[in-house]
Amino acid sequence: MTLLVISIKMYIFAGAMSYEALWHRLTPIYDAGEAKAIVRWLLDVRFGLSMADILCDKMKELSKEDQKALERMMQRLESGEPIQYISGVADFFGRSFHVAPGVLIPRPETAELCEYVLSCRKSEKKILDIGTGSGCIAITLALEIPEAKVTAWDISDDALLIAQENAKALGANIAFEKRDILDTSLSTSQTWDVIVSNPPYIKPKERNGMEKNVLDYEPHLALFAPEQNPIIFYQRIGDYAWQSLNHGGQLFFELNPLTADDVESYLSNLRFSDIEIRQDQFGKQRFLKAKKI
Repeated sequence: MTLLVISIKMYIFAGAMSYEALWHRLTPIYDAGEAKAIVRWLLDVRFGLSMADILCDKMKELSKEDQKALERMMQRLESGEPIQYISGVADFFGRSFHVAPGVLIPRPETAELCEYVLSCRKSEKKILDIGTGSGCIAITLALEIPEAKVTAWDISDDALLIAQENAKALGANIAFEKRDILDTSLSTSQTWDVIVSNPPYIKPKERNGMEKNVLDYEPHLALFAPEQNPIIFYQRIGDYAWQSLNHGGQLFFELNPLTADDVESYLSNLRFSDIEIRQDQFGKQRFLKAKKI
């Protein structure tokens, strides 16, 4: 093979690995702005290349091993796999959380839920997060309210393992427990000042309007509620909260806007007071706060 042919092949490969070429590969799945953001995130988190480095053409300095790794990751992205699972990292409340296919990827709306809890804080001493997943809610509240004792429940062993790893990495002291809120024999001997939850709330019939990368890769156990009773998790958590919250204790939920009114009615029938539904940044009924009188 002549030196000229080798040079041409190297030039073609370098062009294929350019920032421009990479994000264009994702446009069949994402719009241009999101495709650019995903590639920037991948290059930064996985390969340490800032936007300034990209503009200075430092992608050409990647080792052969890194180039191969980048190509494998791009192929996974082209299949629709979320960037958070590929990089193993998700940003939440200004911190980096490890995520894997066994846990739900933390959403901006859930960060708003944490802000809601923090904005209503009083002298909380005991906080329970039900359905902790990656641990993002429990860890955030533990770090933002260091005097509180935070407990986190989940039914998934995979989720609990990842949440424990995140708590250790971020320096949060959390008591993790495997508990099923649908278990009717669940003890109510423990008491809490705050109970917070982002339970499974998507109706199965909403699948058609969901992104393929969510449906194909994120855990359905953490996404979907039963079609026959889509608020069952809210009901069971509400029942448990009514029995285990201290006087004046607060219950916080992330909601499905389609069932927000049903959840409010159920809690009202349980005699919770000061029930408030708050909209998210997109104007949807997304959060609920209720108080045990």
